[in-house]
Amino acid sequence: MNKHKNLPLPFSHLFSKMTTLSVKPGQRFTLPDWHTNSHLISADAERQRSASHQVRQEARALRNETNNQTKWDEHDNQTRLAERISSVNRWKETLDKCLADIDAEIDALAKVKEAAERALQAKNLPLDVSIECLTLRESRRAIDVVRDPVEEELHKEVKVIDKAKRELQQRVNEAFEQLCLLQEARQQLSCDHRCKMEALEIDRVCLSLNVNSPNISFKVNPTRVPDGSAALDEWEQNSQCNKERAEAEMKASTELREATVLAIAQTNNELEAQRVATEFALRKRIRDLERAYDELKWQEQNSLEEIAEMEEDIRRLEEDLRRKTQNLKLAHARLETRTYRPNMELCRDQVQYGLTDEVHQLEGTIRALKQKLAESQDALDALYRQLHRIQTDSGYKASSLVLDNKCMDSRRKLVVPAEKFVPEVDTFNRTTNRALKNGQLELA
Repeated sequence: MNKHKNLPLPFSHLFSKMTTLSVKPGQRFTLPDWHTNSHLISADAERQRSASHQVRQEARALRNETNNQTKWDEHDNQTRLAERISSVNRWKETLDKCLADIDAEIDALAKVKEAAERALQAKNLPLDVSIECLTLRESRRAIDVVRDPVEEELHKEVKVIDKAKRELQQRVNEAFEQLCLLQEARQQLSCDHRCKMEALEIDRVCLSLNVNSPNISFKVNPTRVPDGSAALDEWEQNSQCNKERAEAEMKASTELREATVLAIAQTNNELEAQRVATEFALRKRIRDLERAYDELKWQEQNSLEEIAEMEEDIRRLEEDLRRKTQNLKLAHARLETRTYRPNMELCRDQVQYGLTDEVHQLEGTIRALKQKLAESQDALDALYRQLHRIQTDSGYKASSLVLDNKCMDSRRKLVVPAEKFVPEVDTFNRTTNRALKNGQLELA
């Protein structure tokens, strides 16, 4: 005890406690417990080794099974890819032949269509003359726009000419529509062909891949069904439909070509009788227009003379009205001035009554003059309106005369053989513009 006196206080206190504790606190086990624990540990070790051995055996079996399954799956898919490439390639070759056939049919139909257009163009001169006359006469205005015998004969002439051209024009239109259908069918074939080329390229790339390829990797959700994917039957049906549609359009095109070749031979030269009837109606109409124009000019001259007399009378009425207005101002001034008389001088004398009567009389006179002036103005306005109507109608008649004479001039081209007539300018626009200009000059 003495040798611990010099130690610091904390260590001295601890040493004092340790020396006083003789038994370790906690649970005490018996010897059988100790033996039992050793046996349990050994048994657990045996059991874990057995389980591990079982797992190892199962893993080896799974490896063998999965390796075989993977190899067979890969082999099966390689075979499927090769078969798919062969199937797509067969369809590609079918589409190649179909595309070549449809290209040849498009060329043949285009040539027949051009031949029909040339045949149609050869019959344009008589029809152009008739349409030119009808278009010129469409420039008639107001009351002159009548369905007269000339217009009826011109329409008959158009129908006679159109009879020779109608079927050709129909065939040209049908050929154009059929060409569009052929192009559409070709477009579908071409699109299907491009898609199969791309699919072949992709499947060939897939066929060339193996586990040692450098560009293989994990992909996000590779087993998803892509949007727009179709079943195998739908794929087969789509290609079959494209092929069948192209064949059907080529068959229709062949039939149309045969019908168009027959229609190209149709012509019609029976125009002389209708030309004579149309020109007779034109000459008769020109005579009627000349008589109506002369009548309107006579009415215009008489109206101008009456307008001159009415304007002179209105001028005189206005002059009288101004004088009466001055007289009324004078009477007003006298009456107003006399209101300033002083006191009893501001009486209602005879002068007052006389001036008042004069004002009333003048006011009545002015009202009568204004009424008559208004009536005269209305009559003058009516004369001017009638004169304007006469002049307008006269202008219409003059314009119609110019147009019908122009039609007669234009129809002289029909006596020239069609194969020798080559217009140097656009006759239709030129004659129309000239007719309008002549009509404006005549109206001016």
